[in-house]
Amino acid sequence: MLDHIIRQDLESILKQLGKDGFRSNGIVITGGAGFLGSWLCDVLVSLQAAVTCIDDFSTGLRENVEHLLDASKFRLLDLDVTHSNLEDDRHHLILHLASRASPEEYQQHPIETLAANSQGTKNMLELARKCDAAFVYASSSEVYGDAEIIPTPESYWGNVNPVGPRSCYDEGKRFGEALCMAYHRAYGVDVRIVRIFNSYGPRLRSDGFYGRALSRFIDQALSDRDVTVHGTGDQTRSFCYVTDTVTAILLAATRSEMEGQVVNVGNPNEVSILELAEKVKAITGTSSKVAFHPRPTDDPQRRCPDISKAKELLRWSPIVTLEEGLRKTVDWFMQYRQRII
Repeated sequence: MLDHIIRQDLESILKQLGKDGFRSNGIVITGGAGFLGSWLCDVLVSLQAAVTCIDDFSTGLRENVEHLLDASKFRLLDLDVTHSNLEDDRHHLILHLASRASPEEYQQHPIETLAANSQGTKNMLELARKCDAAFVYASSSEVYGDAEIIPTPESYWGNVNPVGPRSCYDEGKRFGEALCMAYHRAYGVDVRIVRIFNSYGPRLRSDGFYGRALSRFIDQALSDRDVTVHGTGDQTRSFCYVTDTVTAILLAATRSEMEGQVVNVGNPNEVSILELAEKVKAITGTSSKVAFHPRPTDDPQRRCPDISKAKELLRWSPIVTLEEGLRKTVDWFMQYRQRII
């Protein structure tokens, strides 16, 4: 699934990265058929890397990477990272993104979510150790829980409910980070941790438990259904367009200063969920109304990254405004809906 919107966005990523950083490298991407993983596959295949995409399709979609199957340097493995032990020793870089990420979905599958971030992370770290490969762990802003410091720096230790309904993801990611640093200290594995804040763009799922707030809003608005906001909508999030997120992840993989470091990847511009819903309504021109539903347990009140460290280590900051990103995402959803009808 590679339309003109995604093609244009891929070109913008390639311009920022340059042409030679990944050429011929053997790269493993777990969760490679998912939202961010599939974008990483596209970029790295375009840069002539040898890409092994691992996905068990519990949340990823085969259609996200089907267009790459004829590429000579791309292979797709239908595997569960919690049971996978790859013997191949040709890997230079491992990007570990495999995990359920939508709050409704991971609460439906708490044990699988914990396993992907514990045993799955251990399996991939063992592969990195055997191959002497760099290892990038896709962590999350969820490790901060309901943060008491806003904007939130990497030095903040978090305010997480370890036994609440969201703990399978929050604590899973925190454990994954701890495991990465243990491998770094014990075995010298070159680990790099990116704490990803809310990201959006083409290929973000909107269906069922897989949908997240923004993709759900767009789908509802395009169908002229009520746009469902949890609570009063005064809670905030910071939304980063996919091209900015993917660029940051790949910069984290290449900057030598990132070894053994943790960095926030996100857009520091806060927006309330109600304001986001209204923006989606305005862009889509929908007749939908906003409907307020009960707010989930342990839903954080504010979410906003301090990206000072990303500016220093990655020489990166997001360049796509929320308005520009929303218009691209809505356009893509409209085209996608036409393709599947």
